[in-house]
This record gives sequence, structure tokens and C-alpha cells, in this order.
Amino acid sequence: MDEISQQPQVNLEQQLSPNTRRSFGFSSLRIKKRINSEDGGFTRRRGLRSFSSTRESSRKESVPEDDGDSQLSGGEKHMMKTGEQPKGNIITDVSEKHGAIPSVEDDGRQGALKRFSAMWSSLRKGKRDRVKEPELTEPSGMEAAENTTRQHRYASGQYFFEYLVVVSLKKAKDSNTYEPQITYQFPKRDGMARSQKEEEEKTLKAITLFCFPEGINWAPLTEYHSETFSFVLTEIDGSRRNGYCRRLLPGGRGARPPEAYCIISTLACFGLFSKIFDEVEKRRQISMAMIYPFMQKLREAPFPAPGNTVEIKSFIPESGTEIISLTRPLDSWLEHVNFATLFDCLTDQQVLLVFAAAVLERRIVFIADELGTLSQVIHAVAALLYPFTWQHTFISIVPEILIDVVMAPTPYLLGVQKRLLDQVTDQTDLLVVDLSEDKKDPFIVSIGDEGSILPSKLQAEILEALSKRQNASVGEELNRVVSEAFLQFFVKTVGHYASYVKYGRAGERGVFDKRSFYKAIEPKVTRHFVKKFIQTQMFDLFIQEVEQQQPGPQQGVFHKKILEYQEKKKKEKTKKH
Repeated sequence: MDEISQQPQVNLEQQLSPNTRRSFGFSSLRIKKRINSEDGGFTRRRGLRSFSSTRESSRKESVPEDDGDSQLSGGEKHMMKTGEQPKGNIITDVSEKHGAIPSVEDDGRQGALKRFSAMWSSLRKGKRDRVKEPELTEPSGMEAAENTTRQHRYASGQYFFEYLVVVSLKKAKDSNTYEPQITYQFPKRDGMARSQKEEEEKTLKAITLFCFPEGINWAPLTEYHSETFSFVLTEIDGSRRNGYCRRLLPGGRGARPPEAYCIISTLACFGLFSKIFDEVEKRRQISMAMIYPFMQKLREAPFPAPGNTVEIKSFIPESGTEIISLTRPLDSWLEHVNFATLFDCLTDQQVLLVFAAAVLERRIVFIADELGTLSQVIHAVAALLYPFTWQHTFISIVPEILIDVVMAPTPYLLGVQKRLLDQVTDQTDLLVVDLSEDKKDPFIVSIGDEGSILPSKLQAEILEALSKRQNASVGEELNRVVSEAFLQFFVKTVGHYASYVKYGRAGERGVFDKRSFYKAIEPKVTRHFVKKFIQTQMFDLFIQEVEQQQPGPQQGVFHKKILEYQEKKKKEKTKKH
């Protein structure tokens, strides 16, 4: 698919309708934005700007130039700004207000960007139009009360999932193409207002794109290797819902297309939902009706705390009552991550180069044949950035119909199937990472400076920490070793940030003293790296959240590691004296 316009049978408007855009972005297309106030400060509100990763300057204070640091050219300074972020809004339906689409040298690329902009505008338009639409049918009495209770229970994390859907491929009339359609949904949503029901239908329709991102070109199969993967839907208010998918060949004889099970949940725990899929698949082989009682039991069960287990009783004909145990990992912030796949595909040194590019918020595309490999690797790379959070475009598996997203000039983490590689490698100023087993060099396209981004001493320390993991390390132990190695990097480079957040009178927000923070960093090579890193959006928003907090001891794994490191440095200093 060279261009969307060349594939009328996959026309997005036909598949999704102009109002498909609910309040989510395809996968994670959320950008948090600071808005300048008249006095040079900023408000705390965060809004959505589709495919715009623009950081507008919120303070007049610039990063101080150290006499010992070399002056940077305009191009180098531009590259330091959060992965080459331009100051205009790149792809948006409000370009007249925030800036027009920038010129692109290649006419074809510009045309694709305009088409994608128009497509994205049509997807967002529906949400704005529906805001003014009167709700004609409101649930009344007990139905309304039950809906409120359910929403509260789910929002508070008491439900494992929002709903389960089965997506099947249905052959189109007078065509050899297949269209993904939802053939089963649990639970059914009753008593919703018309506008709510329409929004849910649009959401479910969009989910079919991620369950079958390859598009409509399918053929009946007699064998199909089951695969599990995930994606993310990001709401306009910043909240996230996770989609967990398992594709397999349904029961029956002869050639038939695969089908997908998809669970939508606000909870991020890939391993736990993989086990749930095992149970769903087991029951599907008996009868679709067997899925309902199991999912009902699961929906009524409380979501366990980190390190705890919940047991689900379920009856299966000829097997009797079974007890299924579901256990959450102790480190809950890593429960959606499996670092094993990342390190199976890349060496330690190669992972370090990918990490370096991600830290500076550059454009990164991962290439693989398997959907599970793409989703696991891209989530693992994002987890390496903890305690910071990737703030830009994040699509673990790009549907074929949205492949033009690779032309967006703003930072992104994308997963693309290998058969679409030719539509990615014609891009420049990005990192394309091949995760295939038969690869010669994993870096198909690179800028070339990835090896010099991080201070060499800290690079060596990360590699040394990674080498200490045993070859047999799996699961939580592997996650612990890997996360510890990269967490220490941030502890040593920016872990002193809290000392430079100054508070005034009680109730006032703190103010980060960027100049003093930067000047305190030694040695010079580390200061040079931090000079670039503090201009990223992930650091900017991290500090913004800190400024909003009240003064006092901070909580969390990162702050615990900072205290341990500071205590260690004090002891070393005492020994020297």
C-alpha cells in the first residue's frame, strides 16, 4: 500500500465512517501540552494535539551555556529539542490556529501527510459534533443506578476488564476480501444513552483494526500459529485502556480464516491476561457458551494487589470444577513488560543504542513478522525510560491502513510488520530496528550518533549491570535486573532534581531551578547529555508534576533508589576523609 488513496477498498472512511474517532487515539497518540500564560508561566491543563508533539516554551529561562561546552549549530540545537520537534502543529484539524503543516521537500511525502491530516481530522470531528447532541434515551431508575455503580467499580480497579469481544473475518460480498467484524461481546451494554451507545460502537469498530492490522487481504487457512499481542487506546483526558488480543484458528474442519479474542481493560498486566486467554481458548474449543460463565466469574472477582493471588472457580464439562489462580507480579510497574523478548532479539549493546535514541525522543520504528514480538518489544523499550513516560505517538502495531504515520516528523515509537518495510525505509532521520531472526544488522536505518549520546562511563556501567544477569533469568527476576540497570542511569544523571525545586508560601506550587540543577552536574560529559535530556517532553512533564506536589518525602521506586544512592555517596565521602 503506497498511498491510502490508491487503495479504495481499504478506504478508512468506508471502514470506520467519519465519526469513528471517539476520545481515543489509535494506540497511544496522546500529547500533553503546556499552554503559555500571559505572565510567561503556564497553566496545568493538558490537552490533546493529534500527532503533534510540540513543546511550547513555558518559561523564558533558557538552558544555560557552560563555558566548557562547545556551542551548537542551529541544526544540532533543533535535534536536541525532544527528537526534532518543530514548533508548529504538524497534523491537526486546528492548524489555522496553531500553525500550518510545514513544507516538505518531497511532494509525495507532503501529499501523504496532508492525506493523513485530513483523515485524522475526520476521525476527531465526530467527537466534537457529538458533544452538542442531545441524549434522547437516558437509562432510568435502577438501570441508571446500576450503570453508575458499575462504572465506579470499574474505575476504581475492581473489575479485571471492561469487556471481551471476538473479532471474526467475514468474507465480503462479490469479493475475495475479508472484513473483521465483532461477532461476540461480553458483557452487553444495556440502558446506555444513544450518544454513549454510538461512541461504544465506534470504539469497537476501531478495535477491529488492531486485531487484524494486516487489512483485508486474508485467505482461509488450515494451520495458524496462535499469537498474543497488545495495543493501547488513549483517551482525550490522558487515561488509557489496554487491548489484549489473541489470534487463533477457530474450531472446525477445512480451511477457515483466523479469529481474534480481545479484552479491553484499564489494567496493564500482559502476563495475567495471557493466562486468562488460555482459559478462554480452552472453553472456546468446547462451546462459545462456556466463555460466558468464566468471564462473569472473572468480572466479579476483585483485582489482586501486587504480589497477591485471586482464585476463580469455573466448571468445565467432563473436567468438573477448576480453580484458576491469577497472580500479579510484585513489581506492579513492570507487570505489563517482558524484557526477555527484547533481549532475545537484540544484544545488550544494541538495546543500549535503542535506549539512547528513545531518551532523546527520536523517531523509532521496530520491524518484525510476529505481532507479539512487536508489542512486547515496544512496551519493553518504553519501560526502560522509567520513571519517565513516553509522551509522543506510541503504536505497538500499526494497521496497514495507517502506515502513512511513519511520515509524521514528530517523535514516535512504532511497530510495523516486515512486509511493509519498503514503506518505512524511504524515511530519514529515524532509527529502524529489525527484530527478525534472520537479520544481518538490526539497524536498517540510523542517524549514526546513537553510540555517543550517553556518557561512555554510564554506558559501561549499564552493560556491566546487564552482564550480571544469569542466562536462566526469566520473568520477574529478569525484569528486576534489567530495570535496575537503567533506573540507576537516571538516578546518577538527574536524581538530584528534588533539591532544586523551590517552594514559596504554603499551598503555592514549586518552581524548578533549571540553571542551578544543570550547573551542579559533574563531570562535563554528563552535563552535556543532561543539557539535551532536560529539553525533552518526558523530563519537562515529570518536573511539572513534581512542581505541583507539596514539599515532603517522595514515594516510589525511583525515589527509593535515589536515597540509597545518596546514602552510598555519603559513606564513600566519609571514608575518603
